[in-house]
Amino acid sequence: MRQKVLIYSYFKLIIAAAAVAALCCVLAFSLKHLTEHVQYFIFNQAQRTSAYLFVILPSIGITAIYFLRKYAFHNRKNKGIKEIYTTLETRKDHLPFFKVTSHYVNGFLTVAFGGSTGIEVSTVVSTATIGNQVYKRRFMPLAFKRELVCAGVAAGVTVLFGSAFGGWLFAVEVIAKKFQKTVILSCTVAASVAFLFIQNFEPGFLISMPAMEWQWKALPFMFVLGMLAGLLASYFTQIVIYCKKWFSHIESNFLRVHIGALTVGVLILAFPGLYGDSYHGLANILSTYSSADAVKAVPYTLALLVLFKPLAASLTLGVGGDGGVFAPSIVAGAFLGILFAHISNTYFDTSFLIINFALIGAAATLAAAIHGPFTAVFLLCSAAPNGYQLILPLSIGAFSAYLLAKKICAYNVYSYQG
Repeated sequence: MRQKVLIYSYFKLIIAAAAVAALCCVLAFSLKHLTEHVQYFIFNQAQRTSAYLFVILPSIGITAIYFLRKYAFHNRKNKGIKEIYTTLETRKDHLPFFKVTSHYVNGFLTVAFGGSTGIEVSTVVSTATIGNQVYKRRFMPLAFKRELVCAGVAAGVTVLFGSAFGGWLFAVEVIAKKFQKTVILSCTVAASVAFLFIQNFEPGFLISMPAMEWQWKALPFMFVLGMLAGLLASYFTQIVIYCKKWFSHIESNFLRVHIGALTVGVLILAFPGLYGDSYHGLANILSTYSSADAVKAVPYTLALLVLFKPLAASLTLGVGGDGGVFAPSIVAGAFLGILFAHISNTYFDTSFLIINFALIGAAATLAAAIHGPFTAVFLLCSAAPNGYQLILPLSIGAFSAYLLAKKICAYNVYSYQG
């Protein structure tokens, strides 16, 4: 009898996880493409009209979020992935349904108007909330709350990055933080549904340039890049925490929003590649530095982008923008990898492939920032064509960065208590 009850419970879990995954796929797909199209439209219009519009665009987005939070969402704040950790600690604490709309709308407004972050965390919390809400309907046994929350996250991340295994790993490694049978089952079902979804609706790559065959003699350099990425991620973590604390001490909402947002706008005016999630800027820089006639000199602008992308993201989050460290870590890490390969090729007579080091830098910085090396490796393997041939270099970069970042500070942005 007990065996039959257990089998029936697992069957219900499979059905519920598949339903959650289907809903989350639609949510993640729509948010990704809506934000992408509007972001590029506003960016191109500002470039054609007047570059000085970049200074005020982030203020428009953050101000809209402020009024929505005050009047539509009744001053209930979003706290990112920390909200998921809090709700998983107890059965009674739940993610309220408004989190779906608030993170969806706020994430869209933040990135579309130039806030220098990404929609990944907005998607993660929204999809986790869908899983939590299905659980609340008492369709599932009370023990399966974590399973449905993680199922939603797995599906959402899979659609964003086109990597079913990467989405599965993020849900298990970063959100669940444990390898329970039922969590593995629900995440596997959700990732499978999401995989079928992206095969039909999302066949492209985050980075269109294909990865290429790597050289064994480059491994020591990849390790060094991983260590540098660990330092970069630690700098990012500390500056996010500092900015959030500093802006929280400004009592005037008007001053808090506009000091930070206008500063982000000035940075975008100086470096348009910082606009929004910066994936467009990354594509342009990859193309520039991969060409045969790339300038053989120290690229000071690229070096500044490595430092300013985390700063712009931290300012965006500090003043109330909706987002996280996912996209900024990937982009800043890729900038670092391009810079590292370019300097090595210019001054040390190497012949490193720019795209390979960009992917290694991105994986390493993401691994160190979210404390999820397995997730980072497989997400970046799926980020570009032929990416899986870099699985060993990506692993070396990701784990060296992660171990160094953990040694510098044991917490990340999501686990920091303060």
